[in-house]
Amino acid sequence: MQTTNRFLDDMAKVANSAVSTLTGIKGEIEAVVRQQMDRLLADMDLVPRDEFDAVKAMAAKARTEQEKLEKRIAKLEAALAKKTPSKASSKSAKSNVKPKPKKTVQ
Repeated sequence: MQTTNRFLDDMAKVANSAVSTLTGIKGEIEAVVRQQMDRLLADMDLVPRDEFDAVKAMAAKARTEQEKLEKRIAKLEAALAKKTPSKASSKSAKSNVKPKPKKTVQ
C-alpha cells in the first residue's frame, strides 16, 4: 500500500521551484556577463581576426622577400670581392712605397 506524505510532496515542489528559479537566475547572470564582456571588448579597440590574418600574411611575405634579398646581396658582395682587391690589401701596398724626397729650388 502506498502512503502519501503531504510534507514530502511540498518539499519536493519547493525544491523543484528553487531549481527552476536558480536556472532562471543563471541564465540572467550569463546574459549580463555576456553584455559586459561585449561592451568591454568593444571599448578595447581590438583588431578583427580577418585584418590580423591579412597583416600576418603580409609580414610573412615581407620576411621571405627580405631573406631572398639578403642572399642576393651576399652573392653580389662575394662576386664584387672577387673582382676588386680589398681596401686593406691596397692600403698595405701603398704603405710599403717610400715617399720621394722633395727637390728644393735654389
